[in-house]
Amino acid sequence: MTVTPLGIPRRLLEFTLDGEPVRAPEGSTILDACRAAGKDVPTLCEGDTLTPKNACRVCVVEVEGSRTLVPACSRKAEAGMEVRTGTERARHSRKVVLELLASSVDLSTTPRVAEWLKEYGAKPDRFGPDAARVNEEPRVDNGLYVREYGKCILCYKCVDVCGDQWQNTFAISVAGRGFGARVAVEHDAPLTDSACVYCGNCIEVCPTGALSFKSEFDMRGAGTWDESRQTRTTTVCAYCGVGCNLTLHVQDNEIVKVTSPHDNPVTHGNLCIKGRFGYQHVQNRD
Repeated sequence: MTVTPLGIPRRLLEFTLDGEPVRAPEGSTILDACRAAGKDVPTLCEGDTLTPKNACRVCVVEVEGSRTLVPACSRKAEAGMEVRTGTERARHSRKVVLELLASSVDLSTTPRVAEWLKEYGAKPDRFGPDAARVNEEPRVDNGLYVREYGKCILCYKCVDVCGDQWQNTFAISVAGRGFGARVAVEHDAPLTDSACVYCGNCIEVCPTGALSFKSEFDMRGAGTWDESRQTRTTTVCAYCGVGCNLTLHVQDNEIVKVTSPHDNPVTHGNLCIKGRFGYQHVQNRD
C-alpha cells in the first residue's frame, strides 16, 4: 500500500477579486487566484515551473492602495486586499505592451496573442512602417533546434531554466543592452561551440516559438506543420532508470517533437538530450 504524505495544510486567505470575495491558499499569487476563479488574465513570461521574472508586464492588475499596477504573476495574495483585473488602466497598459511587443518582434507563433490583440484593441501598426523590428535570420547551426531571435521577447525563461532554476548549465545569458539585447551563448558563438548540452529545456518554456525543434521549423517552412492533426501520447523514457515521462507529438504516424508533462514529479517538464531528441530509432521502419 502506497501512503501519500499530506504535508502541512496551507492557511486560506480571504480577499476581494473584482468585487467578489475569494479564498486562496497562503503563498498563492494573484494570478493563481485569478485562474482558480476562472478569470482569464493574459501572461507571456510566466511559467508554471519557474520563478516569476516580471518581464512581459502583460498580466498587470490594480490593487487598492498600490501606486502602480502590479504583476499578477509574482504579487502574492494577501488577506483583505482588493484586486481589480479589468479596469481601464490595466487594460490600457496591456494594450500598449502588446502593441510594443507585436511591433518589434514576430508573434505569429505565440499562442493566444492574436486573440489578445483583438480583445484589447491593440494596433501594433500604429507606430508606422519605420518602427524598429528585430529582423534576424533564424540561426540553424545544429540538427536539433533552431533559434529565431526575431520572435524573442526577452522573457528570460530560457535563461532561468538553463541556469540555477533547473539545468545548472548556464550556457546562455542576455548579452547587449537596450534594443540590441539578445539571448546568447558566450561570445555569441554557434551553439555547437558553446556549453549547451542540448537538453532542449529552453524550448519547453519558450512562449513565442523563438526556440523550436528543427523538425517543427522545417515543417513550418514547408507548410506541413498542423497541430490539429497531431496526437499526444505520454509514455516513459526507456533510456535509463530515472523514469522521466515523455509526451510524443505524432503527425502522419511520425514523431515530430517530444515534450514532458510539467506536473510530473520526476521531470517537472525537463528532459535530457536523449529523452527529448533521441526518438529517431522509433521511426526506423527497416
